Amino acid sequence: MIPQGFIQELIARADIVEIVGQRVQLKKTGANHSGLCPFHAEKSPSFTVSATKQFYHCFGCGANGNAIGFLMETSGMTFVEAVKDLAQDLGLTVPEDDTSPEQRERAAQARVQQLSLTELLGKASQHYRTQLKSSPRAIDYLKRRGLTGEIAARFGLGYAPAGWHALASAFARYDDPQLAEAGLVITPDAAEARPGEEARRYDRFRDRIMFPIRNPKGEVIGFGGRVLDQGEPKYLNSPETPVFVKGRELYGLFEARTAIRDRGHVLVTEGYMDVVALAQLGVGQAVATLGTACTGDHIQKLVRHTDQIVFSFDGDKAGRRAASRAMEAVLPFATDTRSFRFLFLPAEHDPDSFIRAEGAEAFERCIAEAVPLSRQMVQVAAQDCDLSSPEGRAKLIAQAQPLWKALPEGVLRLQMVTEFAQAAQLAPADLAVRWGAAPAPAAAGQRSSPAPMQSPKSGYRKTGEWTPGTSGKGSKRWPREEPRIPQGRRPAARQPADRAAWLLLLRSEWWSTLSGADHDLLCELPGWHGELFRHLDQMHMEHDALPWPALRDTLSAHPWADAATALVDQAEPGIEPLPEDLPHALAQIRISAPRLDAMRHLGRL
Repeated sequence: MIPQGFIQELIARADIVEIVGQRVQLKKTGANHSGLCPFHAEKSPSFTVSATKQFYHCFGCGANGNAIGFLMETSGMTFVEAVKDLAQDLGLTVPEDDTSPEQRERAAQARVQQLSLTELLGKASQHYRTQLKSSPRAIDYLKRRGLTGEIAARFGLGYAPAGWHALASAFARYDDPQLAEAGLVITPDAAEARPGEEARRYDRFRDRIMFPIRNPKGEVIGFGGRVLDQGEPKYLNSPETPVFVKGRELYGLFEARTAIRDRGHVLVTEGYMDVVALAQLGVGQAVATLGTACTGDHIQKLVRHTDQIVFSFDGDKAGRRAASRAMEAVLPFATDTRSFRFLFLPAEHDPDSFIRAEGAEAFERCIAEAVPLSRQMVQVAAQDCDLSSPEGRAKLIAQAQPLWKALPEGVLRLQMVTEFAQAAQLAPADLAVRWGAAPAPAAAGQRSSPAPMQSPKSGYRKTGEWTPGTSGKGSKRWPREEPRIPQGRRPAARQPADRAAWLLLLRSEWWSTLSGADHDLLCELPGWHGELFRHLDQMHMEHDALPWPALRDTLSAHPWADAATALVDQAEPGIEPLPEDLPHALAQIRISAPRLDAMRHLGRL
């Protein structure tokens, strides 16, 4: 890991206006610079760059970050690559951290291996493209599918010849072990060889149209191969390798990034050909899973690009099952600012065939009319339920509860209590009590407990009795004040920003569940809180999520480290973060935001 002190120094010394200005035409507007956002199509500038804060922000699409994040987003670099590129421009040398020589050696070897494999896969991709140009049969197949040479070139389509050792002409050493490690060739076990014969390797992909799978930098990390005529399997993917994990990757995401920003949503399909054919007909925001069910890793990747995701499935039973699995994957990410919808096509159609038969306008109407997540949840919960009987409605509630619990705390979660209750012909208040979303009413004749006495400081309650003061003889003082506790047990963090920081320090994986607007709200807080949340954002880009001990180590180089770690160290032992606390803290921060802006304007912050 690169020392955090160096990263902060790098950001402080970089001229973000110059870096952004290389890709965006900026104009000075007051204390900041503004221009047209490079991340979405717009006619009037909503993209601002602050030289003093070393931060960019788009009020149109919510994109924001520092110089390192801008390089990552616009150039497809990894975090480490962006840091090294920026350091080189500034004439700085990236220092090593305090890891052991053995750890640094293993990391260096892994980087060399990854570079070597992507270079090898890139060379194979070029070989397949060359083979496509010389195969009339493969070209005719693509033409029959309605694809042009331009779209084939954009996606890097190729052809793997029918021979068993066609790749031998592309590589100097067909026996290179890395060909097997990259998933390009198969080497049978020695036990499978005939007596007296050596096990011989052979090409994994034979007589197939080749779809290269790219990472965010555009490097080839794997392939999907489709048979031209009849044969099984219809689609064949690369095996998992050090650079390719099927359950994390999405086909076409690299090519679709610009269209996703322009259209404001991403369309998730089930096949390579769907993505390419839709792009051919002007629907460039499509991606596809690689023959697997949609996973949380897929959703986490997609919400970094857009807050609106539409899933497209066939209308048959298999498509309905796939939709149910996708729905389960999105539930933890379904915050109040995100939209997940489900598009079901007629059973005889996939996206490719539908758009060719009905036209692009009809397909766009289907996207606009896609089923929202809330309705899909009710439909899934009602499967195999006889809603005309109490038993069937009770089964619906039983099937709905785990779906409801998977939602993050927020308004949607509250509204779904009403949706499920109406479907089961229950009173929403009764279901809310049963699911713990509301307290049970007091029994008849029983008085409810009075609300705790409020101190002059709103939002706090008094505990204990009056105690002797220390300011003078016979003086009295208010007892110790603690934050009001609506449910569960929480630490005594007196500010909403403190509470949000405590939650995200201990559960950094929750950062990915927040919307772009939530990220903006936290990262733009004044003082050390904003610096802490910007640091968490950087750590999430580099590592996704870190446990508290590892995250704590990354704070040590910052002047506000003691304030941040104190939130965790001074909490009462045994207290755990509650997911519902985070949206509550964010709501309180939003309420106080106008006051903070006014104080900042007056120079008090």
